[in-house]
Amino acid sequence: MVSEPGRSPLKRERVREHLMELVEARAPGDPIPSERVLCEQLGVSRPTLRSAVDELVATGLLVREHGRGMFVARAKITQELAPDRDGHRLPQASGTWASRVLEFTTVRAGARVGRRLRISPAAEIAYIARLRLVDGEPMAIEYLHVPAVLVPGLRPADMEAGDFYELLRDRHGLRVREAVQSIEPTVTNEEEARLIGVPVLSPALLFERLTCDDTGRPVEYVHSVYRGDRYRIVSRLTLDVAPDPAGRPARGHHPGIPPGDLAGRGEVPAQMLGDVQPAP
Repeated sequence: MVSEPGRSPLKRERVREHLMELVEARAPGDPIPSERVLCEQLGVSRPTLRSAVDELVATGLLVREHGRGMFVARAKITQELAPDRDGHRLPQASGTWASRVLEFTTVRAGARVGRRLRISPAAEIAYIARLRLVDGEPMAIEYLHVPAVLVPGLRPADMEAGDFYELLRDRHGLRVREAVQSIEPTVTNEEEARLIGVPVLSPALLFERLTCDDTGRPVEYVHSVYRGDRYRIVSRLTLDVAPDPAGRPARGHHPGIPPGDLAGRGEVPAQMLGDVQPAP
């Protein structure tokens, strides 16, 4: 149904927009007015206000502290994917990154990991689980799988200091060149929630990456669980794209844009923002 001209938007959306304005006008850690004050200012009920507040808490924009009130959350960690001719470059992500090794062992690759690394299921791999921290705060859990033959002498301490890709280059002569990475939503299980300090079943991002060296050989398979309340991905789309050379409108669907909104346009170049930090 189309809204009539001048008709007020839904109350919940109006409350949400007001809260967003408060967040954007304040610095991380700043308080926002109490529920009672906001209800009076906006003329809405407590359930309506709390519904909007709960949404912003779940998405990591607000923090609710029992007995103290509501506060603007710390800024999310962001990394720009800078597009070039062949893909996206990865500038260093914001914040000071560190790692703590949770498990370090040598195991058989198995069928699934072996397929990804293009090695025998019986081949040995270095398996490393590590906690990633930004400015001292837990942000993610990473599970790395590296063919053991490529990294003789690798130690747990190597995975807690410095850049892993620099280590591969300087000590093992492996120059990483490209990676294919997927990102999808997930929720934390009990162990993940405990390690990164969030409630069980909290929203999270599942990253899966296969990294290859300059010969095209897979050197690393990683899957990681990142806190969903501290990360976001932003796409910048160039929409002024001409039809194909024959003048025909493009077919298909661009994610997030209703079918038909880009009728007559071809591929949509995109610049994406978001944390896909390959883990120094």
